[in-house]
Amino acid sequence: MRLPSLVPRDRVFFDLFNEAGQNTLRAARLLQEMLQTWPDDRGLAREILLAEQEGDRITHDIVQRTNTTFVTPIDGEDIYSLATQIDDIVDFIEETADFMGLYKIEAPMDQAQAMADVLVKSCEQLATILAELRGFDGLEQYWIEIHRLENDGDRLYRDAVAALFANGIDPMVVIRWKDIFTVLERAIDATETAAHILEGIVIKNA
Repeated sequence: MRLPSLVPRDRVFFDLFNEAGQNTLRAARLLQEMLQTWPDDRGLAREILLAEQEGDRITHDIVQRTNTTFVTPIDGEDIYSLATQIDDIVDFIEETADFMGLYKIEAPMDQAQAMADVLVKSCEQLATILAELRGFDGLEQYWIEIHRLENDGDRLYRDAVAALFANGIDPMVVIRWKDIFTVLERAIDATETAAHILEGIVIKNA
């Protein structure tokens, strides 16, 4: 029988996951804006880095609280898995932004913008689940949509890589953009993995 999840210490876990979801969505939207406006950075890379650092702080808080709380509202291993997976999404977002500057990208590619759009939509679904997680109910539609979006992301990734090799692009440009597409795909994949973890959590606590 599941213990009631309304004691103060339990609420903190849900609040922290909600915070993590909102931070992840903010980072995704910043990357989307960066890819739409590049090379006019406007400090977006810095903002994304700050979001990545904030994600690290939230993850640290969740893990530390898990290690020091006798009874948690969710299985401790699930808390750790979910927290680290959400953190991975922001890490991939920051890595993508870093590559844009590191590789001295001159102009964004349409496929990267499309993948960023999918990532934002997926992070919107994920943030909604995390905001409503404490009820453990009515969340199935969101992870189903994340799975659908991940399939869209895979298709866009394949099309993007195929376009690189089909258009006679300079080999160094191909290498750089393939790296960027790959990290974007990993970010989208990470949202699906987080959705799988959340599905398991909801089933256990229903």
